[in-house]
Amino acid sequence: MDSILLFLVVFPIVGAFISYLIGRKNKTLRDYFVAFVCIVDFAIMVFLLMNVTSTGNLNYYVPNICGMDLHLELDGFRAIYGTICAFMWSMTSLFSHEYFHHYRNRNRYFFFLLLTFAGTMGVFLSGNLYTTFIFFEIMSMASYVTVIHDEKPNAMRAGDTYLFIAVLGGMVMLMGLFLLQNAIGTLKIDDLHNAVETYLSNGGSSSVIWASAMCLLFGFGAKAGMFPVHIWLPKAHPVAPAPASALLSGILTKSGVFGILVITSRIFLYDPVYGNLILGIGTITMFLGAFLALFSIDLKRTLACSSMSQIGFILVACGMQALLGHHNAYAVRGALLHMVNHSIFKLVLFMCAGAVYMNLHKLDLNDVRGFGRGKKVLMISFLLGYIGIAGVPLLSGYVSKTLIHDSILHYLHELHNEGIHGFWNYNIYSIIEWVFTISGGLTFAYMTKLFICLFVEKNNDSEVQKKYDSLNGKYMTLLSKFAIGVSALIIPIFGFTSVIMDKVNKINLGVMDKIADIGETFMTEGAHSFEWADKFLDIYSIDCIVGALKSLVIGLLVYVLIIRQLLMKKENGKKVYINVWPKWLDLEDSFYRPVLNIIINVFAFVFRIADKLVDGVVSILRATLFVAINTIKTGDAFAVLNVESKSSKSVKTITDSLSMSLLLFCLGLCIALIYLVVFNA
Repeated sequence: MDSILLFLVVFPIVGAFISYLIGRKNKTLRDYFVAFVCIVDFAIMVFLLMNVTSTGNLNYYVPNICGMDLHLELDGFRAIYGTICAFMWSMTSLFSHEYFHHYRNRNRYFFFLLLTFAGTMGVFLSGNLYTTFIFFEIMSMASYVTVIHDEKPNAMRAGDTYLFIAVLGGMVMLMGLFLLQNAIGTLKIDDLHNAVETYLSNGGSSSVIWASAMCLLFGFGAKAGMFPVHIWLPKAHPVAPAPASALLSGILTKSGVFGILVITSRIFLYDPVYGNLILGIGTITMFLGAFLALFSIDLKRTLACSSMSQIGFILVACGMQALLGHHNAYAVRGALLHMVNHSIFKLVLFMCAGAVYMNLHKLDLNDVRGFGRGKKVLMISFLLGYIGIAGVPLLSGYVSKTLIHDSILHYLHELHNEGIHGFWNYNIYSIIEWVFTISGGLTFAYMTKLFICLFVEKNNDSEVQKKYDSLNGKYMTLLSKFAIGVSALIIPIFGFTSVIMDKVNKINLGVMDKIADIGETFMTEGAHSFEWADKFLDIYSIDCIVGALKSLVIGLLVYVLIIRQLLMKKENGKKVYINVWPKWLDLEDSFYRPVLNIIINVFAFVFRIADKLVDGVVSILRATLFVAINTIKTGDAFAVLNVESKSSKSVKTITDSLSMSLLLFCLGLCIALIYLVVFNA
């Protein structure tokens, strides 16, 4: 039974090669085969999820891989996210059949799509951080190809950024693994907490633990889209094909969150210092992503910035897990459920955006305006994703956001009861609670902008609108409608069932509550059951509904007073959406790339100096020690050296993404080797 875990990872890899061969002969058969591979993995994961409580944890080991074991494990949390992962790949593979119909390089795309699937599944099934790292890198490298699939200049530039962050994050993560393994002697996830406690109780340095954990946080946070290493996310999503964007946003970012949850619940369990750190980062990420989305007039970029914001909501829950200690049930369940919800939201929304793009090949809101009018499946699916992610009551997003919000309120309640006051001890958390509410309002505002633009307003050009209306009924195939519609139905099913209560046994019978029951033990020392009488836990209490309505009212005001009045202007008597965001506020162009150029130039200068020194030494040796050596042979050799030396004087700026990744890889290896030599001498 344990060997099924290996099958879940290896089958997509084997399928990738088979699909490539099939695609050379029959492209349609190739498309269906790719979907078959994903659906098989999904069916197996559903079976394992349904039986995980009765069978217990599964473990599979592949020994002696680079001196360590690859360890695959299945518990409740991993079963949930393995199922989500396989479901998302199944739906996007079905949708891709139509979406890529007129694309070139489809064989390459589907090949790397399955490799990315295998890597992502491996991350979520990993039982130790070494295994996590191996599959994390496979996932990152394979998904790069899907990002640059169009091979247009914007796609290649976004791919450069994506690969740069992926490689840099991977190398920093590797350094953290070296430090952690050297300090506590294990990378097995389930053993980390006890190993860290033992290390510290025996006089170990907490600074070593912090240094290793921060390296891991950087690497995982980069993939999650956490501020300030979020820069790849708003760039990669708009240029990547829509099915790839759905996976990047909905599931690949969660692989980073998976790592952050390991740090939170295994290395810094109930640590308030770490809790405040991750809470602060999460708050910035949450608000900044929503703020950026508000200004965007690109359909997919808006959804990409939204992903950054929603990751911030999850990070806030991670921070509250640490701060609330043994009373962190709201934060634990909120984090898990919002991960699941956000995956489904972005699967639906990006596939809807894909339906728009594959018909129009445009994403600017002024160009796609009015496209969705009369297209019922597209409209209902987008509507469910829109009100779900906005946190409207009776939808799944309301449940998870309310739990996270209640965790903040519960912590404020505890501080008040303990008599703790002052700005940094109390009021700062009140401000965070308001930022949470405002960020939820901004979510409602920018999603309202997208919905009204696509499905309510008419295009400013009446002829264009007639063309859009003529597409009603033939803008998508039944297979694509099935993929989008089935995914969208999950949102109300999760939300509506959350009100089903068994008052006799005092338990919730909803789907989301069952998911939380299965997965929460990954983040705690034991299951934290809800107390029926606690008003914070009744998510449909008046207080909770009022809290959600505050966000919705704020969002409505932002839409009416800011978006309609300040972010639109009249042209030829008609309103158009405008982008007023200053280009100089682009963090990548204004900070990261200039810093990177400085680093490259510094290294180039150092290497030029080293090159000159080598030339000098060679010249001295030629004039002294090697005078008596055969002049023909040595002359030829030194001629080659001199030619190479002269050619090295012209320093070429590294812009190619492969060169950049190799440079960073070499630098990472050098740092790792220096560490091994110094600390293990």
